[in-house]
Amino acid sequence: MSKPFLLHMLTPTKHVSPFDVNMARDAGWDSVIPYTQVEPADVTTLVQDAIFSRGPAGVRRTGIFIGGRDVGMAMDMLELARNAMVPPFEVSVFADPSGAFTTAAGLVACVERQLRQVYDVALADQRVLVFGGSGPVGTAASVLAARAGADVCIVGHSDDRVARQVAEACKERYQVDIDAAAGSSDERKKALLDGADVVFGTAKAGVQILALAHLRAATRLKVVGDLNAVPPLGVEGVELMDDGKPIPGLDGPVGIGALAIGNVKYQVQQSLFQDMRDADRPLYLDFQHAFEKARKYVANG
Repeated sequence: MSKPFLLHMLTPTKHVSPFDVNMARDAGWDSVIPYTQVEPADVTTLVQDAIFSRGPAGVRRTGIFIGGRDVGMAMDMLELARNAMVPPFEVSVFADPSGAFTTAAGLVACVERQLRQVYDVALADQRVLVFGGSGPVGTAASVLAARAGADVCIVGHSDDRVARQVAEACKERYQVDIDAAAGSSDERKKALLDGADVVFGTAKAGVQILALAHLRAATRLKVVGDLNAVPPLGVEGVELMDDGKPIPGLDGPVGIGALAIGNVKYQVQQSLFQDMRDADRPLYLDFQHAFEKARKYVANG
């Protein structure tokens, strides 16, 4: 009898995400085993217990998933898991803290598609403002956009202190140049938007970060992607299902809503879980792999 597919889910938080559990089971993993409040120092022992207990045949049906809420910690734990492998006892590892990696990948890929289809330009050299960029999704999206050649600025809600800390951390860890600015007033938001081509709305749910009055100050704005699905929506005029729909009351820019982006995120996460299960060799999956998958999905959609 074939051994079952076992996915060990590691998270530093109190609970493993039910969303991730459902996604993994629906992707074909037979059993999902949660490990909560896991610290980086625990990773090596947990991984080696998982790989050495199943033999060469069983190890091919074993995987590690890393959750949590902290992007940097998830990347550190991914690297620790990779370093814990002892070939031929080696399994695939997928990091997606709070779903941030797959969500960011969906956001950036959807924006890229609209830039290409509507304006015939690439993301490279576009000025991108990331509202809520200090959170996990905003951080990952900022890095992906910067790696694609965009001029990225993380906008802080009250001041630029936290945004600048995140930008510096991204530069050190990922070797990307990201700017930071304060969006603490209507005047500051309008001044920033005046030079923006793209807006990522990645702030917390239920908070409107931009109104139409702000967007009207933008002279070259092309695409707005908003991840907030809880009323009031994050950017006025961008509805949940919009996928390249012109923003009412504005001349030019198109919007991408949370559910349109979420559909891509869903497809990407499930596909990466399936890739882990079906791979002939170990995979180590982070936000860059998620972005490559999202790009292919939107290109074929």
